[in-house]
Amino acid sequence: MKYLHLLFLLFTSSIFSQNQIDATLIKETTLEVDTLVGISNFNNIYYILDNVLFKKSEETKGLDIGYTNFQLGNITSANTFNPLKINIFYKEFNTAIILDNRLSEIFKVEFNNIPPYKNVSHIATGNDNSIWIFDQNTQQLEVFDYKSQTTKSKSLPIEGTILDIKSNYNTCWLLTNDYILVYNYFGSLIKKVPNNAFEKLEINNENIYLQKGNNLYYLGKDSEIIIPIKSLNLTIKQFFVTGETLYIYNNEKLLEYQIKID
Repeated sequence: MKYLHLLFLLFTSSIFSQNQIDATLIKETTLEVDTLVGISNFNNIYYILDNVLFKKSEETKGLDIGYTNFQLGNITSANTFNPLKINIFYKEFNTAIILDNRLSEIFKVEFNNIPPYKNVSHIATGNDNSIWIFDQNTQQLEVFDYKSQTTKSKSLPIEGTILDIKSNYNTCWLLTNDYILVYNYFGSLIKKVPNNAFEKLEINNENIYLQKGNNLYYLGKDSEIIIPIKSLNLTIKQFFVTGETLYIYNNEKLLEYQIKID
């Protein structure tokens, strides 16, 4: 009977531990930018200020390097998943720019000039010379090779409004107003989870982190159970996860939290 009681306690303790993920503050830094774009494994910080993409790193000895292209209008998004092929998207001009690690332009993709015409709303990093794009005309997600200007693969039409998109080289995560959708490199849907009013997502090691207002949640890559992260009582403008570090930008400070997922 004692053993049964002990097993019950261990089981209930395990279940309880999954009800919430703790976050412990380890560092905070004053930072005033328009948009925090990303933080690399080497602690390079990418941000947008006055419509210029900047990179802050130890290599530059305190001098932040930047890229701007004012003739293309405002930066819609920037993605630094591959720091050697950073992509910036200018939705107003339907154009993507590929940058190297020094923020020098290495390729320009003008979708208006590529037949068939694509009305792109979102882009993300792909494999080799490709990027993931969402074409509003067809409502399809595509793997697009920007050098050959050809589509390698595409999904079936996707219903709903696209709220956010993230990727690694071979997988793309879409957040729509109805679902969290996961696609592989061949355009096949491999996971579909209802969206319970989440607004943004981030990916770390194929695990999904979600934002709803000023609250964050975790969805493991092999799970469909969404677990809340301990409420931090913060205004969350942007957030990122690298390894076991959760970064939150609240418009004034960059806060670093240690999180541990069992």
